Amino acid sequence: MRIKVYQIDHDRDASHVKFMPLDYTGEHGGVDPGIYNEVLNADLDASNLEDVFAQLNTDRHPLLRGHSLSVSDVVVNENGAFFCDSFGFQKIDFDEAQTHKPDNLMRVLYVEPHRFPYETEISHTLKGMQQAVGGLIEPVYLDGDGVIVGNEEAKLEGLDGNRRLENGTIMAGPFFICGDAGEEFRSLTDEEVVKYMDQFREPEDISPEEVEADMGFSIYGFMM
Repeated sequence: MRIKVYQIDHDRDASHVKFMPLDYTGEHGGVDPGIYNEVLNADLDASNLEDVFAQLNTDRHPLLRGHSLSVSDVVVNENGAFFCDSFGFQKIDFDEAQTHKPDNLMRVLYVEPHRFPYETEISHTLKGMQQAVGGLIEPVYLDGDGVIVGNEEAKLEGLDGNRRLENGTIMAGPFFICGDAGEEFRSLTDEEVVKYMDQFREPEDISPEEVEADMGFSIYGFMM
């Protein structure tokens, strides 16, 4: 399920409705999209909102920029916007155009094992990039101006195989693809999103044995 999650910004919460149920919010001016920040734009392995709630409370999603899903949060999916109430979700009117998100976001393609890739945004900071891949980052430069950024220790940690690169190297664990701006990374262009979406579209079945076999070390020396 593709979703977006919005959470109230404490600094804009003049009516103190953060973490309060819908009835209380209604008595204090109603749900105001203008005090909400977008904190997640992701594709979850969920079939309903209850699954979404369970996932975002038991396991922190690597792309989540806020707290665990809680009362007063708003979840948007293809069926509309839903207020996370004290018990369950309530459908509401919610103008996403009035919400906010940080300026320091980077447009990327996010690729997880066994799943189709999708376009999203991550915090353009070292912390945000490390959170997205679950550890220390390791760049792999692609032909052109693209960069795969993965977890440096993914194979040592036993993470599932994800995709095979053209040179036969196996990427394990989640990774994202961004642009190469020389000394730093950058957002993907529209053309790059299409290019890399096509290149990495299909999930691959990669056994643990194949991942382990790809962990070989090479020792280089000088001839005397």
